[in-house]
Amino acid sequence: MPVGKNTIAITAAMLLLGSPHALAAEINPARGTWDSGWFDTEVYIAALRELGHSVNEPVTLDDAVRYEALSQRDADFSVMEWFPLFNDRLTMFDNLEAVGYVIRGGALEGYLIDKKTADEYGITSLADFTDPKISALFDRSGNGVADMVACPPGWDCGLVIDHHISEFGLEEHIELITAAYDPAMADAVAAHETGEPIFFYTWTPNWVLGELMPGEDVVWLEVPYSSLPEGQSQFEGHTAIAGVSGCSSDPCEMGFPANDIRPVGNVEFLEENPDVRRLFEVMEIPLDAVGEQNVRMRDGENSDEDVRRHAQEWIAANQETFDGWIEEARAALEQ
Repeated sequence: MPVGKNTIAITAAMLLLGSPHALAAEINPARGTWDSGWFDTEVYIAALRELGHSVNEPVTLDDAVRYEALSQRDADFSVMEWFPLFNDRLTMFDNLEAVGYVIRGGALEGYLIDKKTADEYGITSLADFTDPKISALFDRSGNGVADMVACPPGWDCGLVIDHHISEFGLEEHIELITAAYDPAMADAVAAHETGEPIFFYTWTPNWVLGELMPGEDVVWLEVPYSSLPEGQSQFEGHTAIAGVSGCSSDPCEMGFPANDIRPVGNVEFLEENPDVRRLFEVMEIPLDAVGEQNVRMRDGENSDEDVRRHAQEWIAANQETFDGWIEEARAALEQ
């Protein structure tokens, strides 16, 4: 039986892909608006392209819009999803699934102040801000009330912060700075360099704690007791984290549970691409690698081209691990 041109073309495509894929998928990634996870996204994109898929540039969306886009298949996946922080969003959609882990259990979040002021005034807890004299130390707007760099609108961390402010009776003692996070934190870092007290929310991995080292420059504040918004109340009692450097207690009652950062994909997309599902199951990126890359972004290497280059450099330095992921993912097509 003669071999037609179409058969030759398909066979050639399969050989080029290095896997049993006859037709590679065109994939549309999404990413969050906080740039500390953009490096992770680029590593995953590089892996998908190594599998032979055509991957478009990621679209940047805030939390609510991102989950809608994933559900409607306007985007196929995101690897910047924090759990349990985003539990409520995920459960709103029966066609989305969290698969695998980018960072397992190491994503922390909470409140910090500069160590100099903490030591001088004995500040260890968010509850200390109910004292007007303590609150006034962190006033940057001139109204006698502490100013804290918090989450921009649309970030789910803001739900927990708002809950804590209300739960602990801090409405008249703390005002939240909810402007764009990176410029607000850059201003706080500059203030710290001049010796001014600073007060902020942050998370790990993030460039902030590369600039301001816990235990040296800043300290973590505890909350009076574990309390979370209704959608996360099942994690109350799980917010005391052991071994947190720069906290006055061990475990440290941070007010936020330790989070996993996980890929979330549209179920239809995952079913169509078993190699992608398996890739998500086996990939993980070390917390330290993300933190180090975030510092490079803070130092000015922050364009999309820079982030892609950082991802390629990390892959080259960890080629054996990367190749193992690809091998595992390709094997899923043969089962």
